[in-house]
Amino acid sequence: MQIYMVGGAVRDRLLGRPENDHDWVVVGATPEDMVARGFVPVGRDFPVFLHPQTHEEYALARTERKNGRGYRGFVVQTSPDVTLEDDLARRDLTINSIATSVDVTGAETLIDPYGGVRDLQGRVLRHVTEAFREDPVRILRVARFAARFTDFSVAPETMQLMREMVAHGEADHLVAERVWQELSRGLMEPQPSRMFDVLRACGALAVLLPELNRLWGVPQRPEYHPEVDTGVHVMMVLDMAARLQAPLAVRFACLVHDLGKGTTPADLLPRHIGHEQRSSRLLQAVAERLRVPVDCRELADVVAREHGNIHRSGELGAAALVRLLERCDAIRKPARLDAILLACECDARGRLGYEEAPYPQRARINAALAAVQAVVTSSIAAQAAAQGLQGPKVGERIHAARVRALQAWLDAGAPATHHSPPTTH
Repeated sequence: MQIYMVGGAVRDRLLGRPENDHDWVVVGATPEDMVARGFVPVGRDFPVFLHPQTHEEYALARTERKNGRGYRGFVVQTSPDVTLEDDLARRDLTINSIATSVDVTGAETLIDPYGGVRDLQGRVLRHVTEAFREDPVRILRVARFAARFTDFSVAPETMQLMREMVAHGEADHLVAERVWQELSRGLMEPQPSRMFDVLRACGALAVLLPELNRLWGVPQRPEYHPEVDTGVHVMMVLDMAARLQAPLAVRFACLVHDLGKGTTPADLLPRHIGHEQRSSRLLQAVAERLRVPVDCRELADVVAREHGNIHRSGELGAAALVRLLERCDAIRKPARLDAILLACECDARGRLGYEEAPYPQRARINAALAAVQAVVTSSIAAQAAAQGLQGPKVGERIHAARVRALQAWLDAGAPATHHSPPTTH
């Protein structure tokens, strides 16, 4: 039995990056050997075991043979005869196909049969063998690694291979859970726009997210969007979300907030009248198809519908501001409002020349919410009940009191937003 550390931990160690989980491959052993040594079996599709002390995963060396479409169409073989090189050959990228072993003296040996160290030095994402084409999830993984390793490029032969996979329909067989899993991870990388650049370049974005893919080449009014192209703007918004260390729900909202612009009638361009509601409908379809978590879906819906109103909130009177807060459900969910405002700030600053611009709307709306929350609704409800009012009539009394409170706040000199960038859509 020989044990090797493989994959991401080896790669990150060589790059001088923090190591997270360690993956181990065991060569020359059977499942019975592992159990006899105290390892706990956990693998469903192939033999994987947990170390009895560290609880790290140890997998028996294996090979894979394609026997169907999609990422599930594999026959896995494990036996003591499978070599380390055989196991490394089935991996996606050369930089993930490096292994290390430690001998009895503590000396570490690097095993690199497929040139992973060379590609780390050259900053290249390159497939290991032609077996890459057998698993369409690898297209998403390459795109995700491009978003993580921002100075790496995709090898031309790997990009061509991915294009062929898309053309042959392999991307059509990706299941929703795996697509969302990889997309959500890529959204949280340092430069998520690079993931979508790679997916566009190989044709996979048109298959997986056609609603997003159609945004490139859709013009916008240059006085509000100096970069003009809608797809370019959305990528700038997404990278601004990464720069501001936004959580996943905010980044997803940034990704889909302008989907409706891809369906604007040609005779209206470069204006996008009513795109907010179209964006809401389209993102709901995307979320349903990819089984996006509820928190991401709900936040994205509010941002899609209301980002234009939030950008223009400095022009709104007391009644309109209260209605905006109510539509955002801000009074019940103030923490979510902050996420909504962060997504809107990313939208405002995701424009050429406005990357460093302030976004006073965020502080102003939070202050407006505080003024509305100061209204004691329990006493209003009790007084209305004493007058025989109930249901919607009580709600109308509370709404009117909130409008009065906000009007008083405005009259007292609420902060202006005249220094904000042009964000009218």
